[in-house]
Amino acid sequence: MPKTALITGITGQDGSYLSELLLSKGYTVHGIVRRSSSFNTSRINHIYEDPHDAGRRLILHYADLTDSTGLRRVIEASLPDEIYNLGAQSHVRVSFENPEYTADADAMGAIRLLDCMRDHVQHTGRQVRFYQAGSSEMFGAARPPQNEKTSFYPRSPYAVSKVAAHWFGVNYREAYGLFIANGILFNHESPRRGETFVTRKITRAAGRIRAGLQRKLYLGNLDSRRDWGFAGDYVQAMWSMLQHSDPGDFVVATGEAHTVREFLEESFSYAGLDWKKYVEIDPAYFRPTEVDYLLGDAQRARTVLGWNPPTTFRQLVHMMVDSDLRLAESERLVQDQKFAPTLALV
Repeated sequence: MPKTALITGITGQDGSYLSELLLSKGYTVHGIVRRSSSFNTSRINHIYEDPHDAGRRLILHYADLTDSTGLRRVIEASLPDEIYNLGAQSHVRVSFENPEYTADADAMGAIRLLDCMRDHVQHTGRQVRFYQAGSSEMFGAARPPQNEKTSFYPRSPYAVSKVAAHWFGVNYREAYGLFIANGILFNHESPRRGETFVTRKITRAAGRIRAGLQRKLYLGNLDSRRDWGFAGDYVQAMWSMLQHSDPGDFVVATGEAHTVREFLEESFSYAGLDWKKYVEIDPAYFRPTEVDYLLGDAQRARTVLGWNPPTTFRQLVHMMVDSDLRLAESERLVQDQKFAPTLALV
């Protein structure tokens, strides 16, 4: 029988790639969308289906991780076989400015959703599998390489909230016998990455500078080292965790780390630019507590799930720059048309 999945954070980078994957496998996909006065579904517009269409397999619901009543109603309406909790306030720097909201959405949001699932399973007898999206930021200052046995040392409100959500998942798995998998995903990027995240900020700037639309790029710590992979590869690991016979915790990473400076150099060089002519350091972008070096050891995911990331660091950077070069060119054409002189009719 075809399966049904429920995704929180469906309008985000990971949610959009996961939706594509599940739809390709014949799933019916339900997604939770936060209410907004403007449309915030741009990442899934290409797979959106009109609510009036019969037989549609992508169905959106208004709800929020801060509202347990709404979450409960969505679960009862969608009857999912699998739940993927990808929703979060996921910007590390912003979490220092909004720690209470970050904890409410990321930590308490996870336990609200887990508790709704627990009640649903107990009342209906249905078997539901749950994926909790963790983050390499949970390791923080822990010595690399980091794997499932590495102790967490979070260095931001975001990371602390994700650690709490991780342990909520472990506790509910052990206390109630629920199928709950924790994915500890290292940095994963794509052309769909939000423009406030450093990787997309870099590739977006490379495209706009090349098109003559931007003159400067302001960044923070260029020496931070991260294990960067392609988000499209990582959602395959999420799905594989819920297909495995036993629930568990898995690090998902490439096993290769690069500095922000290396990402910057590769991006600008590929765009035909010398980054040193355009980049300035702004102390405002430094974190109050920095995370210097994250490098994942995904041996367990490779062995148990058979997962390997096919996209290399260079391929990822080039993919993102190519996309942002096209975007900047479109932006430039629109700007040129906006200011083009009009000829009077005679």
